Amino acid sequence: MTAGWGRVERPDAEIWYYDTADDKPIIILLHGLAGYAREWGATIEELRADWCVVSVEQRGHGSSTRRPDDVSRRAYVDDVLAVLDDLDVDRVPVVGQSMGAHTAMLLAAWAPDRVDRLVMVEGGLGGDAPAMTGTIGDWLASWPAPFADREEFLSFFRTTRMVAEAWADGLEERPDGLWPQWDAATLTDAIAHVHEREFLEEWSMVRAPTLLVHGEHGSVPDRQVESMCALRPDTEVATVAGTGHDVHLEAPEAWLRLLTRFLAPAT
Repeated sequence: MTAGWGRVERPDAEIWYYDTADDKPIIILLHGLAGYAREWGATIEELRADWCVVSVEQRGHGSSTRRPDDVSRRAYVDDVLAVLDDLDVDRVPVVGQSMGAHTAMLLAAWAPDRVDRLVMVEGGLGGDAPAMTGTIGDWLASWPAPFADREEFLSFFRTTRMVAEAWADGLEERPDGLWPQWDAATLTDAIAHVHEREFLEEWSMVRAPTLLVHGEHGSVPDRQVESMCALRPDTEVATVAGTGHDVHLEAPEAWLRLLTRFLAPAT
């Protein structure tokens, strides 16, 4: 079987997903806000020896519907459930980063029979101060697209070269230059639903074994991690030294060691 793209029809959106199409157990990957399915490239290549890796391009991103009417937390979770149904699979491990981690957590809470294991990379409970929505929205709206070329984008995106290259790979080439594959207003509305409250009750409903992976200089408040571990003391927590929010891009080797160990069958 050949790796490629699958698609599911939702009432208000098309949801595309990248599928390695291997005849192996399925694992689901969920990117963060303003991300894209193939940003998990190193993770996909590492896992595909043992897994059929399915990376969902979530609503508002990439090839999926760019401006869906519904960007609620429920809509994002239901999209993943639709992908699982399309793949005809019951229980799977789910890995998410940032907003994708929040979606993965809610999936594990609201559909516990569908999530075998849960990995949250730089994911917390949500409920950031409302001002954070505006800060993120302003940043998304500030992108001076189109970018004339890749080098112009790399100069704009001030972070490590490795992370900037990964973000550059997610740009869409058009006749007038390179464009982000999302709409700033749509994504601002989407992240506002994450910020509206702390989803502590939902976290307490999760029954799947869980690994929290954080960057040493990441964005998840320590108090949230403490609350999460207090409610579910069997939660595994790992901090990756020297990294920020994009742990999976900044330190792929350390991240993959943590992930493959957590996914390894018990002996």
